[in-house]
Amino acid sequence: MNNIYGITIEKLEDYFISLGSKKFHADQLFSWLYEKRINEYEEITNIKKELIEQISKDYSISKLKIVNVEKDVDVCKYLFELYDGEHIEAVLMRHDYGNSVCVSSQVGCNMGCKFCESGRRKKVRNLETYEMVLQLLMIEEELGKRISHVVVMGIGEPFDNYDNLINFLEIINHPKGMAIGARHITISTCGVIPKIKEFSNLGLQFNLAISLHAPNNEIRDKIMPINKVYPLDLLIPVLEEYYNNTSRRITFEYVLLEGINDGVEQAIELSNLVKNLNCYINLIPYNETNNLNFKRSSTIQIMKFYDILKKNKINVTIRKEFGGNISAACGQLRSKKEGV
Repeated sequence: MNNIYGITIEKLEDYFISLGSKKFHADQLFSWLYEKRINEYEEITNIKKELIEQISKDYSISKLKIVNVEKDVDVCKYLFELYDGEHIEAVLMRHDYGNSVCVSSQVGCNMGCKFCESGRRKKVRNLETYEMVLQLLMIEEELGKRISHVVVMGIGEPFDNYDNLINFLEIINHPKGMAIGARHITISTCGVIPKIKEFSNLGLQFNLAISLHAPNNEIRDKIMPINKVYPLDLLIPVLEEYYNNTSRRITFEYVLLEGINDGVEQAIELSNLVKNLNCYINLIPYNETNNLNFKRSSTIQIMKFYDILKKNKINVTIRKEFGGNISAACGQLRSKKEGV
């Protein structure tokens, strides 16, 4: 049975019409789901009983199960159990501009980035749209406050689950859904070029972030297998095309790994790689994990790297570090739970 939280308002309109009913019921149902936050269909009072009974036969209203929450200063990490017993993570981060949640898009990941705990474990399956939406709804319910920003950069490669991703974005962005502004939603990809092209042609105002993590093909080949399929000399022109289509500034995420991609030479290379793009670089101190041998760059080295980019007139920030006292690395809480 399909889950109601995975259905866009347009598909609900078609559904009600197929029942010989009126499409305005879709607006009513969305209001009960996303404004009033019902838990059971029986709570609905403005749709006739016979129609509610049919909806309940066609669409489940079940939710995920929160099995663990780890908390630190300004951050909470949630472990969800899915209907098939698999586990995913989502992370709440409190900023001065609002509450941001990082959601997962897959159970596991096939991209195989060498420094990533999620990539250490292969993809089991894509998340359904509702499993992505419910990460946000359930964290809002537990928090008791509105989520203002969303980043799709948890477990999985979002563009490897493209159709469910687009439905998810439509539901959380829709004014009758969660009403989160498009410019407050960021999708992160390690560089799946065909989907970047497809996404750029949708004319949407969502933010795009590229998991770059290396300034040249030699280093990127070693730590990100996708680069052997979509190398930088192919990726960069596609990003230029993306900007021309959308006028949206691109974010480059760059995890600093000690002795691998954090040297002066790499900082200069990175400056030259992106200097002609309308972009900014988000430098990310690495969250170490016992299962992988990569090390966090020293604070001194991070600042050296940052200063070189600034001197080369590159827009750059250093991401605030969250979760130093919890299982902060992406996929780490899932691995701990499953003992893998």
